[in-house]
Amino acid sequence: MKIIDKETGKRLKEIDPVKGNPEKEEAVIESENSPMDPPGAYEEIAENKITDEELDESLKLLIAEHDEAKEVITVFEKALIDFKKEDYKLSESINEGFKAFFTFFDDELLPHNRKEEKTLFPILNKRLIESEERSPGDNPMTAIDMMEDDHVKFIQLGTLTFNLLGLAARFRDEQSRTFTYDVAFNNGMELVELLKLHIFREDTTLFPLAQKYLTKAEFVDILKAMNHTPGHQHSASCSH
Repeated sequence: MKIIDKETGKRLKEIDPVKGNPEKEEAVIESENSPMDPPGAYEEIAENKITDEELDESLKLLIAEHDEAKEVITVFEKALIDFKKEDYKLSESINEGFKAFFTFFDDELLPHNRKEEKTLFPILNKRLIESEERSPGDNPMTAIDMMEDDHVKFIQLGTLTFNLLGLAARFRDEQSRTFTYDVAFNNGMELVELLKLHIFREDTTLFPLAQKYLTKAEFVDILKAMNHTPGHQHSASCSH
């Protein structure tokens, strides 16, 4: 992971838990793209990228669900941008974009995340630690830790955005309403970007790592577990 030195403004190099331990590499190129610090256009660049044909069926299933999510996220992003451009006037198309996203968020995205957490993540985390695809220290972190942190952030940002949109509509004072809508917009756009980056990291780095380190027998068990994952109660109603 690369972070910024607050005093100098320069980037500092740290271990990237998605890419693994840099000590395993003979050389590190400073300008190398990383899924932790991806190019602005989310170019298809990843150290571990393999072709779709090489992926196990369980991973293809998750990618297909990602593709469906990306379509809904794109519609939601457009609805947010249009909402702000229209000075937070709610049109039918904007309302439909919001409703579609929050319905998908509760009914599809959160169960998808739980599916990953219950089936793929535990065994892959174990294999990554065994293969030294982790940070150093007594409490090593892997790419799984980052993905699970993202899942928590999704819930936080999704709930906050949903609640703020509902709250703003109840304000009679225009200044308070506009301020609250601004906060909702910013949180919504942050959620959009986090979702996009998360999907990028999983599709181009995490899933190829899974293909590299998991056995066929383990994939069979993962697919069976995915097919038998029970439904879950959802966290919010989705109407504005």
